[in-house]
Amino acid sequence: MRNVALDLAARKISYCEVADGRVVARRTVGSLRALEDLLGPTAAPARVAIEACREAWHVYRVLEQWGNQPLLVDTTRVRRIGVGEHGRKTDRIDAEKLARAVADGKIPVAHLLSPKRQRLRMELSVRRALVESRAQYIVTVRGLARAHGVRLPSCSADDFVSRIAAAKLDAELHERVRPLLNTLATLDHELAKMDRRLHELCADEPVIMLLMTVPYVGVIVASSFVSVIDEARRFPNAHKVGAYLGLVPAEKTTGDLRRLGAITKQGNSYLRSLLVETCWGILKLRNSDDPLHCWVKAVAKRRGNRIAVVALARRLAGVLWAMWRDGTAYEPDRVGYRSARGLGRQAQDIQLRAAAMARAADKARQRARRFERKLTEVRA
Repeated sequence: MRNVALDLAARKISYCEVADGRVVARRTVGSLRALEDLLGPTAAPARVAIEACREAWHVYRVLEQWGNQPLLVDTTRVRRIGVGEHGRKTDRIDAEKLARAVADGKIPVAHLLSPKRQRLRMELSVRRALVESRAQYIVTVRGLARAHGVRLPSCSADDFVSRIAAAKLDAELHERVRPLLNTLATLDHELAKMDRRLHELCADEPVIMLLMTVPYVGVIVASSFVSVIDEARRFPNAHKVGAYLGLVPAEKTTGDLRRLGAITKQGNSYLRSLLVETCWGILKLRNSDDPLHCWVKAVAKRRGNRIAVVALARRLAGVLWAMWRDGTAYEPDRVGYRSARGLGRQAQDIQLRAAAMARAADKARQRARRFERKLTEVRA
């Protein structure tokens, strides 16, 4: 098969084909249809590398329908094949680097979501845009009210329009915020329709209902987790899931020196923020004996709330993944046993470190006493 790569930019597509170690064809076009003579059904089939991006799913489907073998490239690992090498990065160069990697069999392949999960991801993207727009309008209305000396009462976003309608606003303020309130009413209506569609989609996904048995994990968190992970079995362990979501600390190890930094923040930022938000809710539970709550409270006492919440988000991702893998609902006793065992190991490690430090301090004191004796002898 031919070795081809496409660099998908916002307004153009760079085409490059490599054969026998050299570039045999290049082209820059405005749309995928303009490449039908090179990659269409009548052309010889090709292995075509495309970087994961917004339009990659559509391009992947079209190339597959044309009889080609699309290869979705993991953008987090393209540097290993020379993309961006020596500070030179253009669409033309990137397409050539990818095409040469295809010929050498060195393409870092990314996972392609199943069609059902692609649809779920897009529906969640639409809902997220509606929620963010509504939040921005609500903040604007509250700011305009404060500028008129009016402090609007706290309420949920779903009840904001009705609460404003019941509030006694002066005519000038009401006329000023009226366009925003009308838009908010429309957004509320569209959000209600979107939530119904999401519940219909989730009804066909038993795993989503399974994940919702975890405290504070609702339909949005569970469906987002499923739409990103797609298939639990493609991860060998929970640590890989945390790393995929960017919830593990960055590490720089040189020789015996090991440095851990902040979390990498790789992967899907929206799901990561949802998990962190969920964990804040778990931390703030009152009079709860849930093992996740007890675990995060214990970590918060040692490291503070922010570090504890991120650590719980990583742990929660592992719990959700394990539930999905095993097809089991949330079992507090099992999670509590794992948490207690983990805290026990941590306590044991702390005790061992304390004993080692105590031994080191004793040795230091002994050396100091020997030095003092030698110094006394010299003076004598």
